Amino acid sequence: MDLQKQTAPAAASPPAASELRASDADRDRVADILRDALAEGRLTAEEHAERVEDVYRAKTVGELEPLVRDLPGAHQVQAAPAYVSVPNRPTPGEIPADPDDNVVAVFSSAVRKGRWRAGRRIHAYSVFGSVEIDLSEAIFEYQQVVIKAFTLFGNIEVRVPENVSLRGAGGGVLGNFEVDTLDATDPQAPVVFVDGWAVLGNIEARPKRGKIVADILDRVQRKVDKSLRKHLSH
Repeated sequence: MDLQKQTAPAAASPPAASELRASDADRDRVADILRDALAEGRLTAEEHAERVEDVYRAKTVGELEPLVRDLPGAHQVQAAPAYVSVPNRPTPGEIPADPDDNVVAVFSSAVRKGRWRAGRRIHAYSVFGSVEIDLSEAIFEYQQVVIKAFTLFGNIEVRVPENVSLRGAGGGVLGNFEVDTLDATDPQAPVVFVDGWAVLGNIEARPKRGKIVADILDRVQRKVDKSLRKHLSH
């Protein structure tokens, strides 16, 4: 009786790069290219809005590529950023013990956001309440900002621009204390230290996507230039 040769099934070929599932980092990279293209005048506001909407709907890398194929930013090879060491934590007495700002919520909510001046020390207290400290559009008058946070049965959220350094020290007692560590590439970038304790509550600090200090400064400068031109034209 002849023995029949059995051929092993061919191994499945790996998927093409365009078929891979897109990650949040892939979407953020494409969104950054679109943002730069809008600032350079390569895209209208309407085109930018449409493409950004498609970016966050994309499931695969192949769906992202056509959105920036006609933009030069998609074809530039970017060097890996050189991160700088974060300045040491302020020593006792280096920053005044009295806060520049107190944000307190007791059975209520308190918010600091928009274009505001962030001092060197901010105290946040939440007791059965909610506190939001949004530094994404704040004016940093000092390189080091210390936020002291305490919550009891409450919630404290801190948001910072993407291009600052962020550090945290603290913990939770039947609660949550979470600070996303950030390292800036600019040695002059602000450093935000979040220290605190969450007792049966939550404290978290993280970057706000799409917000960077340089963008804010550029926007303010454009507004100043526009106001100046308007004034000179009269």
